[in-house]
Amino acid sequence: MSDLLLGNRDSYFTAAQEDRSAPRTRISIPATLRISGARGFQTVVHDLSLSGFCAAAVNRLQPGTVCWLTLPGLEALQSEVIWWDNSLAGCAFDNLLSPIVHDNILTRWRGDSHYRPVG
Repeated sequence: MSDLLLGNRDSYFTAAQEDRSAPRTRISIPATLRISGARGFQTVVHDLSLSGFCAAAVNRLQPGTVCWLTLPGLEALQSEVIWWDNSLAGCAFDNLLSPIVHDNILTRWRGDSHYRPVG
């Protein structure tokens, strides 16, 4: 891996760790999670931050596994499984969410566990 790519990954790692010290927003968003090489499955995102999320996953997911989270109205977001415990998976986004996208998601879903159609 080039020094430039490693530098970017180190910057992301530092930012992600700093973000973990801030409270994650508890939320309930219906979504689809697709593990690399498998079909997607319906899930619920239970918390969200700029760097990652926690979602329901009944089957054990191995740390390091690449996956894609699709939230309603958004394109799939590539991420990596960091941990799995008691049917919950914690994943880190490959690229930090834009604060604007993050805020829009929270505005749309905060305090409402039911799907709200777009439009």
